[in-house]
Amino acid sequence: RTWELPLLLLLGLGLGLRSQEALPPPCERFTATGSSCIRFRWPSSTLTTSSLWICHCLQLQTKSCRVSARWPRSTTIASPSSSCRSLSSNTSSPWGRSCCPGPLRTGKTAPSFCRRSLTPSCAPGQSSCTRSGRSWERRDSYWVMEGLLLSEMAETVRGMLQNFLDLVKTYGHIPNGGRIYYLQRSQPPLLTLMMDRYIAHTSNTTFLQDNIETLALELDFWTVNRTVSVNLGGESYILNRYYVPYGGPRPESYSKDEELANTLPEGQREALWAELKAGAESGWDFSSRWLVGSPNLDLLSSIHTSKQVPVDLNAFLCQAEELMSSFYARLGDNVQAARYKSLRDQRLAAMQAVLWDEQKGAWFDYNLENGKKNFEFYPSNLSPLWAGCFSDPGVVDKALKYLQDSQILTYQYGIPSSVRNTGQQWDFPNGWAPLQDLVIRGLAKSHSPQTQEVAFQLAQNWIRTNFDVYSQKLAMYEKYDISNGQPGGGGEYEVQEGFGWTNGVALILMDHYGDRLTSGTQLAFLIPHCLVAAFLLHLLLRWP
Repeated sequence: RTWELPLLLLLGLGLGLRSQEALPPPCERFTATGSSCIRFRWPSSTLTTSSLWICHCLQLQTKSCRVSARWPRSTTIASPSSSCRSLSSNTSSPWGRSCCPGPLRTGKTAPSFCRRSLTPSCAPGQSSCTRSGRSWERRDSYWVMEGLLLSEMAETVRGMLQNFLDLVKTYGHIPNGGRIYYLQRSQPPLLTLMMDRYIAHTSNTTFLQDNIETLALELDFWTVNRTVSVNLGGESYILNRYYVPYGGPRPESYSKDEELANTLPEGQREALWAELKAGAESGWDFSSRWLVGSPNLDLLSSIHTSKQVPVDLNAFLCQAEELMSSFYARLGDNVQAARYKSLRDQRLAAMQAVLWDEQKGAWFDYNLENGKKNFEFYPSNLSPLWAGCFSDPGVVDKALKYLQDSQILTYQYGIPSSVRNTGQQWDFPNGWAPLQDLVIRGLAKSHSPQTQEVAFQLAQNWIRTNFDVYSQKLAMYEKYDISNGQPGGGGEYEVQEGFGWTNGVALILMDHYGDRLTSGTQLAFLIPHCLVAAFLLHLLLRWP
């Protein structure tokens, strides 16, 4: 279909906000003003829509942004008129890209990401670069940028960076996505790393000089809003967590969140919705990482993301602080360079004390509720290696022993997201490109030939999985099933083709190991670089 109904159910949210102590709603525009909950459902279905948040009909858009509490019934059935159908195909319509036809009810102007972006960018799952600004993910975009830089598309990367920097200038952080209702959530902090990769490729220090304070502003968001103190052994350590203290179901998954909450007592529903949002902020939506310690790991209603101190989040921030110190030193500001070096040293010490386990040879998420580490396997346990957030070079080889002891090296199609099969997409049997990268490039930092060889073999396994599936389906996928070497599954939606970060990681690995990688087919001895050529052709077609 070429039209979609707006998610008017955002406008109510009143059913979940019944007490004075309730958390604020997920979006300022859709603050509840009454007890009715406005929803839309297809005329032919008894089920409320789950993610109808893109609308192309001007009449429906205008209504969705203005009717807040005007509709007395709890459910309204709507069907598109012929005028809506005709409008949906009119891409020149000023509202053809988003559902933001007017100013916010608070009197604020509509967020910039509800309007067309003037700077070209690339969205993770799309087949080409876009000016719409409608769909982007910061964490995805880092690996997309790596692939673009290897494809000599530095101007596109600069455009993507500029879009993110503009968002930070406007909102103080990069929202979870290009929608108003994502404003209260961010994503893993990789903007500073993106800038580093762009500067390394272009040496454009003027661009760095112009935007260094904006990078600092984004890190301040995490300091002010996502900091937690951990008391351990008589010492207090400052680290970060994912935390979104806003109530109501996620607008993009409203009915799913509401149905899930209905399995809990009413007094626990607001906390559930806040934890689901925190899980979405982490990018691991969803995983047993956020369920460990719960009575039943198969119940998403047991999620408690904000009660964990994640290894990867703190590794990303540690890396960003080191890069900021380097940036300021390069620009001649020794005071700020020293400040960020001190912040990095403090975080390094905190991660060593709270997250590192010498006996196992890895870092582990820390549970704030029970004061224990989560010893389950996740590739994120080795993210400090990838981020360069360690002081002892010997930890890289300890990490290899950890992988051997966890029997992770026995999987021939890739590294699993976990060893628990919960049905969530960030658990077994799914393997994700960025998680392969975290482990592979982390191990590659070792001076040991054995550890470096393991890093290569893991890269070889992943590239062969990509190549075999591409040979069968002529597509790259966002995730793969490492139990059978096919496209992945599970979670809240069907596996996506494309796919930006998978392409980017493939290019990273081929750039690093291209002289050794093979496809595992008979063509390998005839055309040693056929795998590289196939993927490059695919990427050129995807990123014109």
